[in-house]
Amino acid sequence: MTRTASLERNTKETQIQLAFTIDGEGAAKLETPVPFMTHMLDLFTKHGQFNLDLQANGDVDIDDHHTTEDIGICLGQALKEALGDKVGIKRYGNAFVPMDEALAQVVVDLSNRPHLEIRAEFPSQKVGTFDTELVHEFLWKLALEARMNLHVIVHYGTNTHHIIEAIFKALGRALDEATMIDPRVKGVPSTKGML
Repeated sequence: MTRTASLERNTKETQIQLAFTIDGEGAAKLETPVPFMTHMLDLFTKHGQFNLDLQANGDVDIDDHHTTEDIGICLGQALKEALGDKVGIKRYGNAFVPMDEALAQVVVDLSNRPHLEIRAEFPSQKVGTFDTELVHEFLWKLALEARMNLHVIVHYGTNTHHIIEAIFKALGRALDEATMIDPRVKGVPSTKGML
């Protein structure tokens, strides 16, 4: 079973081509006009043991919002498609990741019920040219389109780059756990009989 998905999204604001494989090798091929987001997606892919091929263009002359948001939309849709019927998956994932002085925790439930809960404060409004409020925008669109519960808790940290990096690494690791096939699971892991 190959759990993979490819899609394309073209709007007046962005043009995105994305291929995503759940059972990958941590290989990322990324071309985006948002350098900080490219860095975070590289970390996410590596720590989740996914494969991600992404080509994105957008109206970054305005700001990074549309491009970051639409990458989140596309990645969420690809994750949902690649999961298919979710038979045999663990469903839940939890990861703590330290990054120097920062500690982030991400907990996911591939429940088919989209929700984002984020408990994080970013000391700086920008990392380089990247607006840190876009972390929330990306995560919300990812959770919405993947139809998952996504809880992000930053326990502490003082360096904004470190905090966000810990979040993306923990996100990859939590999703790696949640998407794993568990041979003990018969059907889908729900008493409802469906997710």
